[in-house]
Order: sequence, then C-alpha cells, then structure tokens
Amino acid sequence: MTSPQPSALGVQLGFDELDTPLRDTTFVVVDLETTGGKAAEDAITEIGAVKIRAGEVLGEFATLVDPGRPIPPYIVQLTGITTAMVYAAPRIEEVLPAFLEFASGSVLVAHNAGFDVGFLQAAAARCRLAWPRFQVLCTVKLARRVLGRDEAPSVKLSALAELFRVSTVPTHRALDDARATVDVLHALIERVGNQGVHSLTELRDYMPVVTAEQRAKRALAAHLPRKPGVYMFRGPSDEVLYVGTAVDLHRRVRTYFTGSETRPRLREMVALTTRIDHVECAHGLEAGVRELRLIAAHTPPYNRRSKYPMRGWWIILTDEAFPRLAVSRTPGPDAIGPFSVRADAADVAALLAQMCGLRTCTRRIGRTARHGDRCPPVAVGGCAAARFGVQDASAYATQVEGVRAVVRGLADDAVEAVHEHLDTLVRDQLFENAARLRDRLAAALVALRRTQRLASLAAVDELVAARPRAEGGWEFAVIRAGRLASAGVAPRGVRPMPVVEAIVAGAETVRPSPGPLRGASPEEIGLVARWLDGEGTRIVRASRGWCEPTRGAGRWSAWAELAREARAVRRLLSADSSHRLG
Repeated sequence: MTSPQPSALGVQLGFDELDTPLRDTTFVVVDLETTGGKAAEDAITEIGAVKIRAGEVLGEFATLVDPGRPIPPYIVQLTGITTAMVYAAPRIEEVLPAFLEFASGSVLVAHNAGFDVGFLQAAAARCRLAWPRFQVLCTVKLARRVLGRDEAPSVKLSALAELFRVSTVPTHRALDDARATVDVLHALIERVGNQGVHSLTELRDYMPVVTAEQRAKRALAAHLPRKPGVYMFRGPSDEVLYVGTAVDLHRRVRTYFTGSETRPRLREMVALTTRIDHVECAHGLEAGVRELRLIAAHTPPYNRRSKYPMRGWWIILTDEAFPRLAVSRTPGPDAIGPFSVRADAADVAALLAQMCGLRTCTRRIGRTARHGDRCPPVAVGGCAAARFGVQDASAYATQVEGVRAVVRGLADDAVEAVHEHLDTLVRDQLFENAARLRDRLAAALVALRRTQRLASLAAVDELVAARPRAEGGWEFAVIRAGRLASAGVAPRGVRPMPVVEAIVAGAETVRPSPGPLRGASPEEIGLVARWLDGEGTRIVRASRGWCEPTRGAGRWSAWAELAREARAVRRLLSADSSHRLG
C-alpha cells in the first residue's frame, strides 16, 4: 500500500489515519472445543490456533485440554472427543499461558468470536491471569457484512468452507476448524480489498454501518465511570428505554455508539436516546440485582426479559378439606415453580400426582392449558376425595402428605418407584415409553431441585458471604430472606471485618411474605444463589444453617442431567436423520 502524495490530498495524514496494512498484520485464528455452550459453567477441551501474516502460516498451536469433568455424550457425538482422550491432557492452567504467549501481539480471529473469546476470558479469570487487550475479529460478522444472503444464506463455518472451497474441511476439531477459518478469512479479505479496505482500522470500520448521528452520541457516555454498575438509556420524555449492566460502565456504554452494536432494536433505541443515567455498584452481583429491580420497576420497551419477575405458574396444594394439586399464579406454602409455560407446570403436576398415588384429571389439564383459561386454577385431583372413589379419608390424607414430603424434600420414595418403573419399561423393550417417562421425570426433578435450592436460601433470615476478587481483596454480600440487602468491597490490604460490619449495619430491612421463596423474585434469588456457588465463596456468618433437604431432588441431579443430555442426543440424531432423508 503506497502512501498518497501530499499534492494529491492537499492535507497531511493524522496519526489516527496511519495504520498497519493488512498484509503486515499478524492474525492468530483460534478455535475451541468445549463441554457445552456456557463459558461460566462449561470448560475447554481443545484449543487449535494458526498464526498467519501476509498469507503465510507462521506457526500452529494445538492441544487437548483436561476439563476436569466428564464430557457429555452429545458433545462426544459432535466432536469425537471422549473423556478418555483428555484424561492425560494438561489442564487449562498449564495450557492458557502458553496460548497467550503464542498469540501475544496479534489480532485474534475466530468464527463466532464471542463464543471462543468468551471461553478464553472466563478461563483466564478462573486461572487468575490478566487478559491481554487483544483486538478481535469475528469472521461471522465479516461474512455477513461482505456476503449477500443470496450468495450465503448461512454463514456457518461449514457453509462458508463449501462456498470458498477451502483446503481444510471443518470437522468440529479445533485445529481443523482453525485452518478452515484461515482460508475463509483470506477469502473475505480478498473481497474487501477490492472495495478499498487495506488496513486493520479500515477493516474494523468497514464491518458495521455506523451513522454519523450514532457516532456523535458517544458524548452521552463521557461522564460514566470505569466501574461496575447499571446504566439506563432515557428517551425524549425522560422515559427509561433500556436497562443494562456492565463491569466497566464507560467502556460498555460507548460500544452502543460504535459498529460493535449490530442489533437493529438497540440501534433504534440509541437513536431515541437523549440521556444516560447510571448507578455505580460495588461488584457484579449488586449490579445484576439492581438491573433486575430497575427493569421490573420501569418495564423498558427495549428490554426483552425480566420485565415481570413475579409472573409465572406455580404448582400448589389447594387449601381445602381434600387438597388438590393445582396450577396457579399465586404460590402457596408448598409450591413448585415458577414455570413460564402453564402446560409445563400442568405436566409436572400430573406426574407428581401419579408418583404419590393421587388420582389425576389429565384431560382437564390438557384442555385448560391449550385454551389458556386464566381464571380457575388447573386441578390435578378431585375437588373431594369421593369424586375419584377414595373411600378412606385418612388414606387420601396420607397421599397428600406424600406429595408434601416430596415437595419439601423429606422423602423420595415416589421418585425411586418411578425410576424402578423406568427400568421395567426398558427390560420390556418399551423404549419409546421409557424415553417419554424419563423426560417427564427429569423435568419434574429439575423443577423440584430449583424450588428446593432457592427455598433453602430464602429460609435464611440473614446470610453474609464473601467472594475473592481477581485483583485481590473481597466482595461482600448481605442476603436477607433470599434478597440482596447490601453489598460492599474490601480492596487488597483493607481489613475485611470492619467492612462487613458497616454493610450489615446499613443493609435494607426485608419483610418476608408467604410462599416457598418468602416473596423474593425467583430471578433475583437465582442470581444470588449462582453468586454464592462461585469458586472461593465463603459464608462469613448466617442466622441459621443453609442447606438443602437430604432427600430432596438434589440427590437426583446427576441422573436428571444425564437424562437431559440423553434427550439432547436423541433430538440431535433425529434432526440429523430428518436432514439426511430430506
């Protein structure tokens, strides 16, 4: 790329206009294989990377990684990587520093870069390694910008590999997919080169279409601190348009005014924004909780989730002489939920009634769930024992107590009985029946476990917990009846206990209400529970022991997870068969 002559331009180039040509830029194209799709919960099983410059391969990096856990069957089906293959492989603590050294000073490239870079950043945080400030290029976004939908209806790596006839076919193995992505990157760069894009800055500016008005609104973020918190975009009438959370408020909000924001709804929201408010928070948990509360309070039109945190369906035992299982909007003392879909709650209620010996009325459940009648609760069981021919009232009462025992986690004999029936169906080679019952039981156990887990936290009047910070020191949270009442931070070198006493003294007063979650929002208490489950979290003190019931659904969590994985594999194989037949 030759520099234009001053006589031709009439002006001198500014420093921000001078950039490294693409031919002199070092790229590291990376691909990962993982145990699942969530960076916060799953782990890396393989890293493959190719370092390139000027179209030449400078080096390759490839290794399996021991994730420290079994690899789910559907992942084995997809990638071919088994638990045995990674048993002797190095852990991520050994691999990640070597990869960061290999990639140092380069531009990271990945196909769907958010996924791969998200996993690498999460791994660096767990290993307490500083994440370098890599420039990142996503070939999915670049392909969608360069290629029309008529030419490339799909921008999956396999589709682009076929379109560009790459030399390495992607195989869901890290190094093969990284090599295929290299060829895709070169083909896309060749396309944009014909449009006058010859430097990295030009390439980054080329990818999204950013209006001058959108770029000019960056000034709205100038006052925001580089600290964690919640931000609120406000519209022309000072109404709240959107609520979000960030680790770095200044950096995150500025991205809405650059090309990295490509979602049409949010770009429309940015165009309406006249002001941005913020609430500075002690740490990520406080920011997440405040975000949920502000969304519920303002119901912003551009937020899709969390607008109605208390809206959901609960399985309850009715308060009458002969209690029934019913589906209702209002949770009772012994309730399971919440469910977002009424039919799901009705299905779990029907199985629970069957497990505990109550007679069911499944036709009414199905009809009510389909027609969406909002008025009466959906009954599972008769309005009186005599309705279903139960002659002995004490026997009916025993069945009801059996339901309460399962809900409260005091007994799991009913679960054992269904599990044994599953074995009988398999022995009789009734595999379809067994699969349907397995899926229903897994759904019921997941719902029970969630309720019991959150209810156990809500039962603690006050719990003070500490979590180590990556940069040193501690994060603190005061949790009362499942709700975050106060939060604070003790930086490195600051004595922690005076900070604890200060935030406890200033904590909100919480007035519990009836129900298994004592009036707490399921989303908020779930967020708090995930924070408490984080690595290194410690309980400083608590008003009572925090524990789940010994015979609750938690005992069956491993089985339920295997059942859900088996269902995922079954769906994957079914979809693959349908695709081949098509």
